[in-house]
Amino acid sequence: MLSDPRLLLTRFNYCTHRLLLGASLLIAGLAALAAPQQSAYQQPSPAVRDLLDAAASPKHLISPNKQHLAMLELRRFSSLAELARPTLRLAGLRFDQASGVPSQTAAIQRLRLRPLLNPQAPELVVDLNAGGPAGKSYFHSFSWAPDGQRFLLERRTDLANELWVGDAGSGQLQKVAGLRLNNALAQGELAWLNPSELVLLAQVERRGAAPKLPPVPSAPLVRETSGRASPERTHADLLQTPHDERLLEYHALSQLTRINLRTMQSKRLGEPALFFSVASLGDADALLTERITRPFSYSLTWDDFPQVVEVRRPDGTVMREIARLPLKRGVAINGVLPGPRLFYASPNKDAAVYWVEALDGGNPNNRAAHRDHLMRLDAPYTGEAQELLRLPHRFKDMRFLDDGLHALVSEDDAMRAWTRSYLFPLRGGSIRTVFDHSMRERYGHPGAPVMRISPNGHMLAQTQGGGLLLIGAGASPKGDRPFLDRLSLRDASVQRLFQSGEAIYSQPLELLNESQLLTLQESINTPPALFTQSLTQPNAPQALTRARAPHPLMRKIRRELVSFKRSDGVDMSFWMYLPPDYKEGEARPTLVWAYPLEFNDASLAGQVSGSANRYPNFNGISPLMLVLDGYVVLNEATMPIVGDAKAVNDEFIEQITLSARAIIDKAEDLGVTDPKRVAIGGHSYGAFMAVNLLAHTDLFKAGIARSGAYNRTLTPFGFQSERRSLWDARDTYLKLSPFLYANQIKEPLLLIHGDADDRAGTIPMQSERLYQALAGTGGTARYVLLPLEAHGYNARESVGHVQWEMRQWLKTHLGEPKASH
Repeated sequence: MLSDPRLLLTRFNYCTHRLLLGASLLIAGLAALAAPQQSAYQQPSPAVRDLLDAAASPKHLISPNKQHLAMLELRRFSSLAELARPTLRLAGLRFDQASGVPSQTAAIQRLRLRPLLNPQAPELVVDLNAGGPAGKSYFHSFSWAPDGQRFLLERRTDLANELWVGDAGSGQLQKVAGLRLNNALAQGELAWLNPSELVLLAQVERRGAAPKLPPVPSAPLVRETSGRASPERTHADLLQTPHDERLLEYHALSQLTRINLRTMQSKRLGEPALFFSVASLGDADALLTERITRPFSYSLTWDDFPQVVEVRRPDGTVMREIARLPLKRGVAINGVLPGPRLFYASPNKDAAVYWVEALDGGNPNNRAAHRDHLMRLDAPYTGEAQELLRLPHRFKDMRFLDDGLHALVSEDDAMRAWTRSYLFPLRGGSIRTVFDHSMRERYGHPGAPVMRISPNGHMLAQTQGGGLLLIGAGASPKGDRPFLDRLSLRDASVQRLFQSGEAIYSQPLELLNESQLLTLQESINTPPALFTQSLTQPNAPQALTRARAPHPLMRKIRRELVSFKRSDGVDMSFWMYLPPDYKEGEARPTLVWAYPLEFNDASLAGQVSGSANRYPNFNGISPLMLVLDGYVVLNEATMPIVGDAKAVNDEFIEQITLSARAIIDKAEDLGVTDPKRVAIGGHSYGAFMAVNLLAHTDLFKAGIARSGAYNRTLTPFGFQSERRSLWDARDTYLKLSPFLYANQIKEPLLLIHGDADDRAGTIPMQSERLYQALAGTGGTARYVLLPLEAHGYNARESVGHVQWEMRQWLKTHLGEPKASH
């Protein structure tokens, strides 16, 4: 008997909830009686519109030789016309049908270069019309060459994705003629061989026309399972038909191509394949490539398809097959494949290949003294691999240090939500634990390694003065104070080289030399700007750039970190934003915006992040824009779920209820909030939380839920931190599905969703079915489906409309943002 897991789930739902589902059919019919409203995109208030249209803060990229600084201004929003371009959705991928560029790749709107060693020298503005008028074409994906003398840009046109080379001294651009990049499987995948040569993935020449959909189906679509458990998350954009398979092969087929930046010539290497990764080994005497093969899957994304890992000669011919990974089926929830996985190319002269293999069969439920071990195969790749290290927990990542002697190897203990990192000597010696802390640790977080590009193009963790450089947020009860540390490779002692002050938020970016640091500084009244900072004279920074305030009202917004406890003693906090016209003592309508997080340890739940000294920076769909319309917004309100990782969600409803009540009580005590006019809102998992609060409490007068999931039987093999399946924790899944409690939601609810949501579990049907349930049970709801939008919203029209919808919803159900008398 043929059986599809989704059909089995449908049967379960029918048997378990037949009365409710029967009612749902009636609900759907009733809701269908009301035709959807057709109206134009609406505009937010002038203040919000002006702020949305202000230029984004530039992104700063320092050249590897530390001679030049690139300042990229990315386009903040796309247009609906851009989103409407023909797009392919195959095996979890989304890319432009004509050029192969991944969807929503950020366009570079402006590019400036300036010398770092001569602050008085003028900036160079790179001509981004070099390829012709902008129109539908745009540059994207800036990167430096390893020596910093050149930089790369990609340019998407109506027909292709081109490679352009820029000169750091003059800013002049030159196109690599006759080359079409292939980014369908991996954006910007390339391997530097030396500062002037690289290998990348290009389209196959003369590949012909794309496969056409047959006018008439030739056979039914059949899926079969044979008793082997294969729990898979709910993914979007999966393959559906044999035609999809042919399209994937056509568009993802790549040719390894060697580019010489001096001559601007290109050379094909080996035979085309479905490559998704290429890396140089050591001094580029060999390449490490990874590619996918058939059979494809209709229930997995492309990165779980069978893979072949090979070492290739510089001409592209195969020297040795390293591993052949099977289709990732039958793998436990949060498990891994039992064989080789996660391959690393050594940046050192040994040109070794590293990888990881499971020692527990890949199943986290199996008892094992060690979960993984790290393996190495040395050149010339003819012998057997050597075991280097056994890890008690699941391998996380490996980062090579630029001293050529060490790597930083990290592991995660998922059950404890704990992480540990080792300083590992690559050629023998004692292994030292250097980091050992909770994944949720903020106050004691050691920071992350400073990464730099090596002369042979590899990203390496930077050392200086015998120590590993680390940059961290510097979280504390008083807010973030970023730091730069040096961790000794000899004894693991830590020396603090720099830390931000309290009045000015200063973020370290790059050590220019032993005593000069490049920082990004800002304050509550001053937008971010670049400074050079002496480590020996920290009180005398020199300004490199100046930034303009995007809107004069921003300086009048009051921002304050508020800390308190909920009734069970768990520490909590929120960032309170008060409108520009706020007057002391006013109790205004308030929006609480939150996102729940799970903690094993209650002491970590109250650790805060962020700084009161940062300049306000609101993204396009941020609820903080509502502050400009007069509402109080309590942002990043902590919603800690504290408990054992195995069953932390069993008390999800009870704990978010405790948190919500504590937030409202504290805001009322501060005198800023009218407790009778409070709305709850969130995005994604925050939306799930918000709707559950409306279903199980009467604390809020209205709600806003964007791109959420509300029926957990549609995500039966886990969600967020939940490791159990629906059949392992049926009561929890049902209890946490607000769709099943729609009749209890009496407060008005605004639902917003992108009709092309690409996130696992948050398909638009989640919002549609909840809306139908609310309509059928007499609730008050508004459902806004944004055309062409994914999990986040990208078009200028969409972003403005979302702000208008939220403003109108609060105005309608909380009233005008005036004080309560």
